[in-house]
Amino acid sequence: MLSYLVALLIIAGIYALLTISLDLQYGFTGLVNFGQVGFFAVGAYGSALVSLSGAPIALGFVVAILAAAVSALPIGLLALRLREEYLAIITLGYSEAVRLVIVNETWLTNGSQGLTGVPRPFMQLGEGRADLAYLALVLACNLAMVLLIRRLVGSPFGRLIQAVRDNETAAIALGKHPPAAKVKTLTIGAGIAGLAGALYGHYIGFVSPDQFLPLVTFYIWMAMILGGIGSLRGSLAGAAILVLILEGTRFIRDFLPGVADVQMASVRLALVGLLLIGFVLHRPQGLFGSMARR
Repeated sequence: MLSYLVALLIIAGIYALLTISLDLQYGFTGLVNFGQVGFFAVGAYGSALVSLSGAPIALGFVVAILAAAVSALPIGLLALRLREEYLAIITLGYSEAVRLVIVNETWLTNGSQGLTGVPRPFMQLGEGRADLAYLALVLACNLAMVLLIRRLVGSPFGRLIQAVRDNETAAIALGKHPPAAKVKTLTIGAGIAGLAGALYGHYIGFVSPDQFLPLVTFYIWMAMILGGIGSLRGSLAGAAILVLILEGTRFIRDFLPGVADVQMASVRLALVGLLLIGFVLHRPQGLFGSMARR
């Protein structure tokens, strides 16, 4: 039971990092990013490939962050002068392009078979202690990213991106340059998502294209909305609620004896959707949001 709870906390922590990164981009800057799973995948594969080559795992984490951040630069330079809906389409296309590259470049990624044997740190401590140590690592990464973003948001740059979010025209009139601020925010958020990908790959020990479908991005959006847009506390709480809902619905099978195993996937998705709709209807601003911003 303890190992199951630790596993849930680790996955929730990884989703929390993804939600924090999206909240920086959308909640604080107003960037509609539907391709966050693409940066997640780049981080997971980047760290896995470096580690499998025999390099230290720590170097894999660094490569994951840098690779995801660098991959965000072309999107920012090409798309961030466009309206929000165009950015949403381009980022969604980017995530699918990343997945197709992973599937087709078998010489590098082993295609749809994925990469196995991705090393996990702390295994020398024994399985139980290794899981606890990994949970501590995930929590430390979350704490570091929360402190980083809080410092960033409280700085002059943070006030600029919030001004861009609230009224970009007014920011331009004051002599500011919103595209540059947007590129920086997109890049930082992508780097955090890359870190989450590295943590995920090394914890699961296996990465494949099926783990990085667009559905993951919309799960992250759900977590951000549940917790409250523009709230770091909300990002952490929303990720925990999302994992609780996704895992809790696994046990619905015990209460629905007339439903076949093949049909349970559809039933689970329907229940998750109903729960989320009910939550948004009764608490549209999220748990820690003061108001519904959009």
